[in-house]
Amino acid sequence: MPAPITRFPGLSSTRSRAVVHDDLVFAVAVTPHNEPTVYAQTKSALARIDESLSLTGTDKSRILTAIVYIADMAQKPEMNRAWDEWVDMKNPPMRACLGVDLEHPHLVEIVVTAAK
Repeated sequence: MPAPITRFPGLSSTRSRAVVHDDLVFAVAVTPHNEPTVYAQTKSALARIDESLSLTGTDKSRILTAIVYIADMAQKPEMNRAWDEWVDMKNPPMRACLGVDLEHPHLVEIVVTAAK
């Protein structure tokens, strides 16, 4: 029997903010606001990750992996500051940070995989 897939609507009609497949949750977040700094955008995106995980019945303590896409790697310390304030220190996920071109005005995009 195929495993069901549950999708949660995102900021546009062509994107899901979270998807559940079996006991895995996949979520992605950018800031829904025009925050001016990497720090502010990271905090906002992480808050959206919290919301998405809550919608799917899990939380940040269950995150397995995270990928952070950042527009300017020179700003990584600011992203790290927001991350360190947010992360569950008892259950830190594996994390990668990649410098990429992001669609304006986004400076940070975060993708996580979590267990239910």
